Amino acid sequence: MLACVLAVVSGPTTAARESAEPAWGVEQLMVELGRVQHAKAGFVERKHLKILKKPLELTGTLEYRAPDHVARHTLTPKPESFVVDGDRLVLENGRGQRRNFALQDNPVLWAFVESIRSTLKGDLATLDRFYRVTLEGGPESWQLALSPKEPRMRAIIDVIRMSGIDGRIEAIEIREAQGDWSEMTIHEDER
Repeated sequence: MLACVLAVVSGPTTAARESAEPAWGVEQLMVELGRVQHAKAGFVERKHLKILKKPLELTGTLEYRAPDHVARHTLTPKPESFVVDGDRLVLENGRGQRRNFALQDNPVLWAFVESIRSTLKGDLATLDRFYRVTLEGGPESWQLALSPKEPRMRAIIDVIRMSGIDGRIEAIEIREAQGDWSEMTIHEDER
């Protein structure tokens, strides 16, 4: 009888507490990703294009500042910048020529930007707006697949896959509808 009273007073057992925690899934991944307020890393991207015999290799840096700043600065083979702040995108080439876009004016570009930005900030609602979202794996090794919902985006992108560990993205693969694809590895995370 004393053992029963002690069990009730001391609370649930370890097994009961563990079963009360939600199973790891896309919601928990988004929480982990959303905790990152600033991240800066290097990248190597290999673009596999049907018109080229070997992949085109690009290197550069990536930066994210919560809630809505994403910058990609390509260093090689030629300098280029892709910077998103809020609803504005600025593209700049190595000669200093700039092009500005309002994301809402270009739904395909907006959907592409949100695949990265909304993932980084853990915004599942926005991802669900543009993509069918699926997750495989667990916290130590996960893969998030984003399949476009909008027909114009599906005509360009078949799927975007991101993989990582815990709240860190380590690779991004983009499969285009016409067969070209790219793979980006992200390294030297300087959070």
